[in-house]
Amino acid sequence: MAKKIAVLFGVIFVLVGILGFIPNPLVGPTGLFDTDTVHNLIHLIFGVILLIVAMSSPMKSALWLKILGIVYLLLAIIGFLTVPDGGSLLGIAMTNMADHWLHIVLGIVLLVAGVVSNKPSAPAPVPPTSM
Repeated sequence: MAKKIAVLFGVIFVLVGILGFIPNPLVGPTGLFDTDTVHNLIHLIFGVILLIVAMSSPMKSALWLKILGIVYLLLAIIGFLTVPDGGSLLGIAMTNMADHWLHIVLGIVLLVAGVVSNKPSAPAPVPPTSM
């Protein structure tokens, strides 16, 4: 299950990263979510990481979902504390308040997905044998 979730989020991150380079009202310098070239590249990199891990080492997909979940939660907290009105997060990428809230949601969703999808499934019940 972790592999499927990693692929899903990997594709979403890649698409959002590409969308950031195309003028639109959702993602970009004038979009709802303020992004610049570096921010778009980060989305692309995170997406590619998830896709590569899902395809080459599916057993590590849950780990990477948790890692990126923690990264997004940390970015949200840092964003709220250092650039609440928007600006350059850590001097690296442009963000705004919408980004900070999205990072909180992404962090929680990715972290929970990594934890839940990593639980071993219950073994199938063995049918009773008749004698």
